[in-house]
Amino acid sequence: MNALALFSGGLDSSLAIRIVQDEGIEIIGVHFTTPFCTCSGPAAVARELDIDFKRVPLGSEFLEIVKKPPHGYGRNLNPCIDCRILMLRRSKEIMKESLASFIITGEVLGQRPMSQNRNALFEVEKASGLNRLILRPLSAKLLPVTIPEERNWVRRGNLLAIEGRSRRKQLELAQRFGIRDFSTPSGGCLLTDPIFCRKVKDLIKHDNFTENHIILLRVGRHFRLGNNKLIVGRNQQENRILKDLSSGDNTILEPEAIPGPTAVIVGKPNDNEIRLSARIVARYSDHCSNPVVITVISDVKASKVVSTPLEDEKINKIRI
Repeated sequence: MNALALFSGGLDSSLAIRIVQDEGIEIIGVHFTTPFCTCSGPAAVARELDIDFKRVPLGSEFLEIVKKPPHGYGRNLNPCIDCRILMLRRSKEIMKESLASFIITGEVLGQRPMSQNRNALFEVEKASGLNRLILRPLSAKLLPVTIPEERNWVRRGNLLAIEGRSRRKQLELAQRFGIRDFSTPSGGCLLTDPIFCRKVKDLIKHDNFTENHIILLRVGRHFRLGNNKLIVGRNQQENRILKDLSSGDNTILEPEAIPGPTAVIVGKPNDNEIRLSARIVARYSDHCSNPVVITVISDVKASKVVSTPLEDEKINKIRI
């Protein structure tokens, strides 16, 4: 018999898989991804568990959920309940394709206040159309009997009754099972980060909420220039990334003759916005107390602007 497991690579999903493996059931792992994922991926722990898994991007449907989640946000812009429903709906499709009999998750009752309370677990199950086919091995004894237990595919007596936010029991189990390469609980989703979420809100407000724009949110300092945006690299690595990610439609600015940041204007800037951007680049360049020559590359043409560094007070007003 096969079961499909939602597999983040974290401790809880890894333990859930290991417990069900002990019941003699073959596991197929599914690792859902979004542009906001920060986890390193489950490859190492998948080898420890001896399972295959496939990565499934949630794509544009997830972005629509982030903009307007039917069940609301968590503390920041994290639409945890609707994200879970989407994952499980996709899992239901994959379950049929792979001839799996039920679905496993690593959810723990009461561990996450928004998405793992009792009502939320039932709501997610109902909305995903997987009534009694979701087995949560770590908290199963605290929840109603599922079809896999009722039909003795899995013995309820071998499942657990973990509840709450402490990870002590899970860490003890990991040691017993010899699971070492799981990702840490601090990883996960950038939509729980309030600083990052300011940038996300800005994209949504200006109707730039696409995967290409979201990727750029992870890089550099961001400034709003009307309908356009300036991104300024903070180090050599970010300078290289900005050059690599910028399209031919973007305007690139760099200081000449002195060390400093690479900057990219995303959009079609006017002359005033280019001059303002050059002053910001001058501010973050070395020797920034004096005017700086800035090279501006736009539409495969290069020009030079002599720029006085912009004052921090004015920079802070347009920084996202």
